[in-house]
Amino acid sequence: MKVNADLHLHSKYSMACSKKMELPIIAREAAKKGMELIGTGDCLHPKWLAEIKAASSSDEEIQIGNTFFIPTTEVEDKNRVHHLLILPSISKAEDLAERLNKYGDLASDGRPTLKLGGCELAEIAKELGALLGPCHAFTPWTALYASHASLESCYGDRVDSIAFLELGLSADSSYADRIKELQTLTFLSNSDAHSPWANKLAREFTCFELPEISFEGLEKAILRREGYGPTLNVGFFPQEGKYNRSACIKCFSSFSLEEAKALRWCCPDCGGRIKKGVLDRVAELADFKEAHSPAHRPPYLHLIPLSEIIQMTLGHASIQTKGVKTAWNALINRFGSEVEALVSAEPAELGKVVEERIVQAILAFRAGDVNIQPGGGGRYGWVELPERLRPKPKQNPNNNNNNNMSQKNEVKTFQKPKGQKSLFDF
Repeated sequence: MKVNADLHLHSKYSMACSKKMELPIIAREAAKKGMELIGTGDCLHPKWLAEIKAASSSDEEIQIGNTFFIPTTEVEDKNRVHHLLILPSISKAEDLAERLNKYGDLASDGRPTLKLGGCELAEIAKELGALLGPCHAFTPWTALYASHASLESCYGDRVDSIAFLELGLSADSSYADRIKELQTLTFLSNSDAHSPWANKLAREFTCFELPEISFEGLEKAILRREGYGPTLNVGFFPQEGKYNRSACIKCFSSFSLEEAKALRWCCPDCGGRIKKGVLDRVAELADFKEAHSPAHRPPYLHLIPLSEIIQMTLGHASIQTKGVKTAWNALINRFGSEVEALVSAEPAELGKVVEERIVQAILAFRAGDVNIQPGGGGRYGWVELPERLRPKPKQNPNNNNNNNMSQKNEVKTFQKPKGQKSLFDF
């Protein structure tokens, strides 16, 4: 069976997260998105774990409506590396909490900071039968390759027990497959969502071929056993990530790696720190000039949320406007989920639901016919529709500068990047 899964998100008990990150709401919104399997996130937090337990029908079964959940958590180790753990059951999550409680305050935040290294975490995960891998592995602040130059440097003699690597928003498979030591690992795409709405939840996800929706089924897919495995990674264009290019964290000016080194990582314009981007970090670590993808690697499909495509097509200032919501709801009601509408629906069928300019915008994204401005320094990159599809700015006869201002505001408002293949190529 094919299953769409988002295995890394957070609850209302994590810092900077929406209070709407509750299991029933997550389940409802995941179904609209087209996800069948969702990670609970934050399963070490005592209050959230109690809510997970209350929603479960057994130690290993957590289902709300048509949405299945699996216990997951993100933790930060003593070297500021973030790790994702996927647990077999609620009781194993309780065991993990008991084991880790002496290394950090699990009740202070949904994503706890622990006085443990990667090797020690890998040992504990193995003993509990959990799956472990690095989160957003290339992010320059709190990630594997920000603190280490290799998997072994982080996980020591437990490196062989690492089950996967999460790519993160600033990288895709073409980036990671330039690094030889990652060739055997399964790559996960997850949202790291802090709110349950469709432009955040499952903004990145992985499609798996599973024998069944269970921990054992997911384990077989992640470890690629018995013919099961991931069939598609779906996510941002890597240029969209806010740390894709090396850039100043204050004014966001971009620099090449050579320029940044010559400037000693100090911005000449504002004096701010230049943060090394994922693109440059991958180049430093790369064993291959281009992606050297193994046979087991599935395609990577570049998407942005449907609501944002509608927003930029209509020229609206927010995805919360009546026009955007009306079109989005019409597509979801007709096709069942956002993934179906955005990826699978035939153009003629789309045209029966929404106006032609929205259909043409969806087709432009399917063909990768968009323009991208890369992100860096903590600011997201953005995507623009091709010139022919952009909404015309409103003309104000009393203001000669209106046209220029409209174009300037458009660049600030519409955020997302460029594709490689048509969605239908997969």
